[in-house]
Amino acid sequence: MEKIRAASAFATLGHPDRLAVFRLLMRFAPRGVRPTEIAEALALKPNTLSHHLSDLTSAGLAQVERDGRSLFYSANLDTTEDLLAYLALDIGRARPELLSPLASLAKEIPVTGEKTWNVLFICSGNSARSIFAEALLRDLGKGKFRAFSAGVRPGTALNPFALEVLERNRHEVAGLRSKHLSAFQATDAPVMDFVFTVCDTAAAEECPPWPGQPITGHWGLPDPVKATGTEAERALVFAQTYGALRRRIAAFAELPVASLDRLSLQCRVDAIGTSALDED
Repeated sequence: MEKIRAASAFATLGHPDRLAVFRLLMRFAPRGVRPTEIAEALALKPNTLSHHLSDLTSAGLAQVERDGRSLFYSANLDTTEDLLAYLALDIGRARPELLSPLASLAKEIPVTGEKTWNVLFICSGNSARSIFAEALLRDLGKGKFRAFSAGVRPGTALNPFALEVLERNRHEVAGLRSKHLSAFQATDAPVMDFVFTVCDTAAAEECPPWPGQPITGHWGLPDPVKATGTEAERALVFAQTYGALRRRIAAFAELPVASLDRLSLQCRVDAIGTSALDED
């Protein structure tokens, strides 16, 4: 990366709000995000956000695509990679003590014996989508995974439509309950190997780094709890959400996790989240 381009990128990220927007885009990467969702998540006025997105795009840190009448902004991963390389290889002169933490992330995940992988699914209420995901991976994972779920704003009870779908598909529901995300951020909590967000609200939340640098993914789906209509119409939305998650988790459960390096595994996880698995 040229010095002038690097300086422009650093200057753009030097504003706290622009940095917050870029961090949010990186949490959604490689998927794009609507400006309305960014504004809501970061409590920014639309006109202020518009200026920040324009600056990020001009600096090459963000890109925009149109889908129908909607605009979707996403992080430009090529520019981000160039910027990180400029920091490490040019400014840092490739010193081993600076590069070793980055290099270690690209190595294969160490496996001793028959490892069981810890997987956490996060959504806003932990009453439907993340509960679906926990039950599905528990039952489809062939003993390779320990599945957990939590919410950033969990309710006190699981949604009755969600329970009905799980029971109809012969999942055991007795041990399922809503849990707050903080339960998995305590010092004595299980160390997660994978952390997935299954709704846009959870992906936009500011969360502290997870111990152990887990593989992360965003498999966002609309909230079935917000469905309207007759009872039958609402039940259908829950069934469709369950089906979409089942296809994704079935694909994830088949990944040769132990034989993939971290970068390959991250790419596979991202592909599952962006593929057409939701289509009937």
